[in-house]
Parts: sequence; C-alpha cells; structure tokens
Amino acid sequence: MPLPSRLKFGIFMGPFHPLGENPTLALERDLELIQWLDYLGYDEAWVGEHHSAGWETIGSPEVFLAVAAERTKHIKLGSGVVSLPYHHPYMVAERAVLLDHLTRGRFMLGLGPGALPSDAKQLGIPMDRIRPRMEEGIGILKRLFTEVEPITYESDWFTLSGARLQMRPFTQPHMPMAVTAVNSPSGMIAAGRYGAGVLSFINPRPQGEADAALRDFWAIGEEEAKKYGNTLDRADWRLVINCYLSDTREQAWDECHVIGGRHVVEYGLGTLGFARDHSQPLPGHDEALRTAMDRGLYCIGTPDDLCALIDRLAENSGGFGGLMLLANDWATRDQIRHHFELLARYVMPRYQGSLVGLHASQATVSAEAADNAAVGNAASLARQQQYVESKQA
Repeated sequence: MPLPSRLKFGIFMGPFHPLGENPTLALERDLELIQWLDYLGYDEAWVGEHHSAGWETIGSPEVFLAVAAERTKHIKLGSGVVSLPYHHPYMVAERAVLLDHLTRGRFMLGLGPGALPSDAKQLGIPMDRIRPRMEEGIGILKRLFTEVEPITYESDWFTLSGARLQMRPFTQPHMPMAVTAVNSPSGMIAAGRYGAGVLSFINPRPQGEADAALRDFWAIGEEEAKKYGNTLDRADWRLVINCYLSDTREQAWDECHVIGGRHVVEYGLGTLGFARDHSQPLPGHDEALRTAMDRGLYCIGTPDDLCALIDRLAENSGGFGGLMLLANDWATRDQIRHHFELLARYVMPRYQGSLVGLHASQATVSAEAADNAAVGNAASLARQQQYVESKQA
C-alpha cells in the first residue's frame, strides 16, 4: 500500500458552526476539541481564516493558535490557512516566526488565496488577482525566512524597503509550509514552484472523477517542481475529508444527519452557492447529505468504513502523508469526542505501525499455546509434588 509507515492524522478546523448558537462558546468548544485531540495523540490541527458568510468565525488563525498552544503539549498547530492576498507578506512572516518560537517549533504555516469570494469583495480585491498575489507573496515569505540581507521589492499591493526579519525562524530553515489545492491546478503549481506541502480538499464529485483528480493532481505539482529544481514529498501531502464515525453506520447517520444536512444545504448550497443550479429550489437536508455521500468522499459510518476509504485513497492517489478530517460541528459535544476517540483507537493504529508488534506477539504465542500450556502445567504439578513431599518430611 502506497502510504508512509506512519500516516499523520489531524483536523482542518474552519470552523463550521451552524447559525443560531453562542459564538463565544463555540470558540471555546473549538479549543477544547484541540485539547482532546492532543490527549488522543493526533498529529496536527489546522485552523482557518474567514471574514464573512456566518459559519466560519475565526478571523485570525494566528491569535487562535497562540491560545491553543498554551493548552496543548504535543499536537502541531497550523494556519489552515492564512489568506495571503489579504495581508502584507512581511507581517505574515513576523507572526509566523513569533509563533514558531512560542510553540518551540510546533507551528506550521498554511497559505492560500482565500476561500470565500465574499471575503475578497469586502477588502476590494479583484478575484482575478488573488492567486497571482498568493504566489508572489509565498516567494517573498521564503526570502524573508531564509535571507539576512535587506530586501527591497515593489509590488502593486505591497512594498518592501530594505526589509529583513530581526527574529530568525526557530525551525531551520523555516517552519513547515503548505498551500491549499482544491479544484484548480493553481495550488499544486504553487507547491511545486516553492517546494511546499499540500492540503487537498476532497470535494463531492463522482467517484471515478475524484480518483482521476487525485492521480492527476500530484503530477501537476511534480512537473512544476522540476522546472524550479524542487522536489515534492508525498509525506507532506495531506488529504482533507468530511467524516463522522460512530459504533454503527445507523448510529452515525442518526447522530449527525440533522446538522450535517444543514451544513450541506444552508451553508454549502444556500450561502456559498457551491455546485448548485440556482434556478431550482434547495433540496431537503437528508437528501442533500445522502447525495454528497453517494457522489463523493464523505464517510459517515464506522472505523472500518474509514479504513476502507483510506485504502482506496492510497491506491488511487499513489500515496499521501496525512489525513485531515474537517472539524464539523455535526453532533453533540460528547458524540463528537467519541467520533474522534474511535478514530484514535481503531483507525490510527492500523496506519501508524502501532499494532505490528502486538499482532506478531499474539500470533507466536497462539501458535505455541499447546506447548506452553503443557510446560506450564508440568511445572505447576512439579511444584505441587514438591510441596506434598516437604509436608511429609
């Protein structure tokens, strides 16, 4: 199977909170979830930046992650992502280096063009400029992280005049960097050009098309990397999926279909208008969620169902290094904790080498069970005989 010996597991936290509940408590619950994942042994948590549309409420992943860093010990924390065209690259670099030091190397810098057109519209940024700005900004970030000589640079959206970072990165040569790659090839091209990791979102589409997209996607990055003398490592390719687990498939559906359906209909179709025929009325919540499951890579079921999906993704992608679950607020607090615990107990060990020694030991002892039992029984009988003889003496 084309997977690393230790597959990384984590979350991509938009976050996604249905309208109508207390946003302050929702943020606190987000922090609590990352603490729970840290306890369960998850590898990474990526946190997004959004400024409109009501559901995704974190405007500064760096501020949020600074709080999360104080509440956790081991889990790596990434911006998922900083919308680079919205910020002066120098200030992004400064905040990234500060978090790199404060977390002692646990910070990862995720970068993207910005997910929501409504965010760019509020900031007066033309949509046809966000991707060129992102690629230009990544190049400047890498220079700021690695060069000590002052940098002077003039762009149509920012200026550097003899600029350098006075604080050098804690992680050498700089903290891990990753870019988003969703539907267009732009993200993979940027990853190849700058040698960055990749966060790929698996969007609902017919299974054959999704598999082909995965096969073709990585090739785009590798081709671009060769042009610039870079190499891309599949270990730094993270696939992001929708998933909810429970003890049975029926229980998983019963627990998550109400809010999961709201997410698909009220947010994805109704608010963002993704993949929707606007001349038709919105579908029912259950219908929309089942359609998303049938067409794409939604996993609502058991740990075994998720393992089957991971195996298929591995086969059809050629291999990847991390599986990130969208941190959907689809069930109660306790049910969501159980969902992530099921994954940690029954999925992660299969893909991280945790069970190899245990299974090997059990198989060996089982094969020798008859001999071992005979030896043990003989030893026990001998001890009993010795005791009887000692009493008689």
